[in-house]
Amino acid sequence: MNIAVVGHGNVGGTLARNWAKAGHQVVVGARNPDDEKLKPLAEVGVMISSLEDAVNGSEVILVATPPQIAEDLSRQFGDVSGKIIIDATNSVRTKPDPYPTAFHAFLDLTSAKVVKSFNTTGFENMQDPQYGEYRLEMFMAGEDDEAKEVARNLAKDCGFEDCIDFGGSDKVELLEKFALSWINLAIMQGEGRNIGFKLLRR
Repeated sequence: MNIAVVGHGNVGGTLARNWAKAGHQVVVGARNPDDEKLKPLAEVGVMISSLEDAVNGSEVILVATPPQIAEDLSRQFGDVSGKIIIDATNSVRTKPDPYPTAFHAFLDLTSAKVVKSFNTTGFENMQDPQYGEYRLEMFMAGEDDEAKEVARNLAKDCGFEDCIDFGGSDKVELLEKFALSWINLAIMQGEGRNIGFKLLRR
């Protein structure tokens, strides 16, 4: 797939590397494509371009930025009809007012198919979701079945066992609280960042 990654920090950078390694055409859309911080991504096959060019050439847009800029990003994206936006942000400290989450902003302000995913764990688990004999799951929420199927396949490309469906748009805020649960355990309760969630069935 042609994937535009918006936000090249720990989460965006890790996912860009994973998907490039899996054989996808990955482009990081950057405000400053000449930024020295982007060189390590370019060295592993990730292309670097302007935000506009990255989005125009993409089928999928992964957003891993602070959530409060969702409205501004929606304007910069332009016409994204037929494209899929994966919202990997969390409105923990700040929100894209008047929207409760970036997902809701993208859903209202763009014509894209929007899914919430890649927000519930630390980037370390995106680098390596294997824990002994177990592989972690990723999670997703939203209404669009096509967007969910893409998120599921991209999660598996990162090594996750599956991408568990949390439900529709009404479960997006719950999924962000699930992310806050990981943050609470890992950081506030001192469990460390090498912990993850696994759904077991019998």
